[in-house]
Amino acid sequence: MDSSPLTTARGAALYIGALLGPGLLLLPGLAARTAGPASVVAWIALLGLSALFACVFAALGRGFPSAGGVMGYVSAGLGDWAGRAAGWSFLAGVISGAPIVCIIGAGYVTAVIGAFRGPGEAGAQAIIAGVLLLVVLALAAGGLRSSATAQLLLVALLIVVVTVAVSGSARMARSANWAPFAPRGWTAVGHAAALLMLSFVGWEAVAPLTTRFRDPRRQLTRVIAIALAVTTAIYLGLAITVIGVLGPDAGSSIPLAGLLEAAIGSAGPAVAAVAAVILTLGATNSYITGASAMVGTLPPLRAGRAGAPSGEGLQARPEARRGLLVTIAATGFPLIALYGAGLISVTPLVAIPTTLFLSVYLGSTVAAIRLLRGLGRVAAVPAAVAVTALLLFCGWALTAPALIALVTAIPWLRSRPARGEVARRAVSRPAGAAVGQPARQGS
Repeated sequence: MDSSPLTTARGAALYIGALLGPGLLLLPGLAARTAGPASVVAWIALLGLSALFACVFAALGRGFPSAGGVMGYVSAGLGDWAGRAAGWSFLAGVISGAPIVCIIGAGYVTAVIGAFRGPGEAGAQAIIAGVLLLVVLALAAGGLRSSATAQLLLVALLIVVVTVAVSGSARMARSANWAPFAPRGWTAVGHAAALLMLSFVGWEAVAPLTTRFRDPRRQLTRVIAIALAVTTAIYLGLAITVIGVLGPDAGSSIPLAGLLEAAIGSAGPAVAAVAAVILTLGATNSYITGASAMVGTLPPLRAGRAGAPSGEGLQARPEARRGLLVTIAATGFPLIALYGAGLISVTPLVAIPTTLFLSVYLGSTVAAIRLLRGLGRVAAVPAAVAVTALLLFCGWALTAPALIALVTAIPWLRSRPARGEVARRAVSRPAGAAVGQPARQGS
């Protein structure tokens, strides 16, 4: 892993790269379908929450540089069980998110192939999504690993495509498309925000980078300011343009294709499809690479030096990495098949990983309240409250993190000493011995 010092420019690029992803190909339309023009309120609120996340994870990265990422932060603040639950929730979010990214990319391809429009479109989209997932798994099995440079190139591609779409189509915006503003009521804004949260995860991934700046305090402030400014311009620009230009079609599953068609003509959907395929393959490979690293820190899938501190000297066994790919395939292909058969829509598919990531952020922000002082703790309190509120809009999808929490609690409960054993230890401890200090043997 590259450990050279980061410049402000490269650090900002890495932060932006962690925040932007192929979710922008779908989520603006999905939010508009859920809440109408009022979905813009959800975007604005989440941008404010994103600023709080930036402060929290920057402080965690500075204060606990060797914690090993989000799992280490939660373990340090809330204990081993909570850390394991957060780690497995994050891994499950990546696994369930991989087929969704492929479905998103496939939607842009089927939009170009006019022959598949109509009742058979979902089936054709599922076939293409399955092929994309198969290619990604084959690349991962062959040893391909994503690099920071490749990730930045993909993000640059996304920024260029979005910029062309927004600036080129803005002239066709109509004020009439903003009325009625909240056709499904204000509760729908909360549901839209819960779905959009998938576009705002990423701060936890770059938190460990804080130690690579020559002047962390000064550079980090600039980097976060740049990242927030760029993501705000892209997110709000795309959300506002989708509603203002597409109007009744704003709820499309391929909003970027519609904007590019308005911006550059009939070639727009084809350009969007090419960009979507590239982003799908690159982003999904990046997810799998990150998940492979996560596997190495999760018991019982890790291997390392006996007696090594948690997170140190650990690496995923080869069979664990192969098991990860098998799990993604076993999860992804059935989900894609269900989508193709019309038995499940894209909204619940997005809700599952989003809820899992929200649960991870809840654990991280609550842990930060216990671990941090100063600005970090001040930001963590409202962030934890906001994440809790978003989870209330997730409904049935809450069963996913709840199940993970239950399963990870079983070995933790078994390892705890029985109440009688605790009492015997307390009785055998000499008077005045510190809590946690073993009783001396003999006299």
